[in-house]
Amino acid sequence: MTTLETPRTILRQWRDDDLDAFAAITADPEVMRWIGPGTPLDRDATAARLRVWQDHWERHGFGLYALVLRDTGELAGFTGLAVPEFLPEVLPAVEIGWRLARHQWGRGLATEAARAVVTHARDHLALDRLVSIHQVGNDASARVMLKLGMHLDRSTVDPTHGHPLRVYALDLAPTSSPGRAAPSSPAPAHRE
Repeated sequence: MTTLETPRTILRQWRDDDLDAFAAITADPEVMRWIGPGTPLDRDATAARLRVWQDHWERHGFGLYALVLRDTGELAGFTGLAVPEFLPEVLPAVEIGWRLARHQWGRGLATEAARAVVTHARDHLALDRLVSIHQVGNDASARVMLKLGMHLDRSTVDPTHGHPLRVYALDLAPTSSPGRAAPSSPAPAHRE
């Protein structure tokens, strides 16, 4: 698995000792407010989620990175790529997403890390397009999408939870470029 670095972050593979720090993030009701049903996760559910993400890496060759602060080594959350199986109407697609601990909000870390992931997706994974999906009302996430240069692709509804969603898209290369395409038959992936 590739490690990505930015001026303030390291995006790396998940390790077993990340569980407690990430479980503290997913236990925060404010962090989880806009994720799936909007409820916090306990430690066991967080561990299960990490296993699903590790499996995603093995199946697709890309996934969600642990986002670590360079200056302290603190796990601040994640940024990375996933196949958004929970929303079949956008498939085939690869979604870029992020989640940070609440005390890390407002520092530009999600944008900084996501830019590194976009570059990697374009230059090393040869993807043509990325999407990003947020629940209506999650304005902070929408601002990151706009900072990445994404545009509103569609408004829809989460078929699992009934929440209104907005799908943003970013074209990474002309569709006529040889060798560049979104996955045509994405394997099932877990969505929160």
